[in-house]
Amino acid sequence: MRVLLFTGKGGVGKTTVAAATAVRAARAGHRTLVMSTDPAHSLADSFDIELGPEAREVIPLLWAEQIDAQSRLEENWREIQEYFISLMNWAGVDAIQAEELSVIPGIDEIFALIDVKRYVEAGRHDLLVVDCAPTAETLRLLSLPEVMNWYIERIFPVSRGVVKTVRPILSRVTSLPIADDRVFGAVERLHRNLDAVRRILTDEEVSSVRLVVNPEKMVISEARRTYTYLSLFGYRVDTVVVNRIIPDDVTDPYFGKWKDIQAEHLATVHESFEPVPILTARLFDREMVGVELLEEMGGEVYGELDVMDILHRDQPIRIRRRGSSYVLSLRLPFAGKEDLDVHRRGEELYIKVGNYKRNLVLPQTLQRLSVREASFEGDQLEVRFAREPGPARTGAAGERK
Repeated sequence: MRVLLFTGKGGVGKTTVAAATAVRAARAGHRTLVMSTDPAHSLADSFDIELGPEAREVIPLLWAEQIDAQSRLEENWREIQEYFISLMNWAGVDAIQAEELSVIPGIDEIFALIDVKRYVEAGRHDLLVVDCAPTAETLRLLSLPEVMNWYIERIFPVSRGVVKTVRPILSRVTSLPIADDRVFGAVERLHRNLDAVRRILTDEEVSSVRLVVNPEKMVISEARRTYTYLSLFGYRVDTVVVNRIIPDDVTDPYFGKWKDIQAEHLATVHESFEPVPILTARLFDREMVGVELLEEMGGEVYGELDVMDILHRDQPIRIRRRGSSYVLSLRLPFAGKEDLDVHRRGEELYIKVGNYKRNLVLPQTLQRLSVREASFEGDQLEVRFAREPGPARTGAAGERK
């Protein structure tokens, strides 16, 4: 089974591209399910039909659903939420306010990911297309299993052991609600589910992320940042779809300047993401709503490609600590160390090897450091980051300390 996740800045047309991909896959004979984790839920608008929390057949071999976030919240968060509510009630928080405060913003979107695990394990489909929330929310969703895994492995066992030890004592001296095994069990189940989702989504043979952008400066900047962070967490981007390009046959002078601007931005997309394939879709003269128009758009984007294929295989960016430095590793197949040029500019790292160019937005950890050296290890470019050496401290006699 293949899993394709579509994300991009709000308004770039990612839902339309995701729906078009699903239609094209179904027309090619693949049993396809497309689902939305975006709270805006515009998937139904793309198909121009009513969609609900249960998968509905749209055309032969294609089903679609819009996840009911509230029901997923009830299934996965209720026991933990009840404990938080009792804790806040004990602290004097009004019952209604406690109910509202116990729901962490965005957590319903997180539980939507658990449906990925459910459908993959069921094995009833060949392809699962996920229309994700806009990029900022997607990053939060996809990074949560990693963060929660750290907590569960290191802090959770200690916390659970301490609670078991002190519960008999605290119950005699205070009415403070103490988490019981039911609450800890709910946390463990949630962790197992999210960890299973993480394993599915980081499996190169199963899952790919497809970034959707418009030829606009701010959109491309956010997509580049998204690409960096997806790579850090081990999620593979196998294509970038540039949507709403003004066609060549539009000759009205009004659009001339816009076409020139888009051409510049397209060059930036190629420099930033290649060798990841860059697919394109023109700006259509109508809203792409309904199966027929979505099928047309799918043909525009993919051409002769099979949407089920893994369109690009690459080792994601890796960052690891080495002593007091950090080393960023990037696979550059077929590149040599001659004509190597690596330099920092603000929050970006510019890499040029022969005709190969890549601009990376650095994560926060590396933005505070300087590039100290770059070298090749096999087909891996390794860039070492470290702090600039500070001035040596001297004693009264001027000796170095």
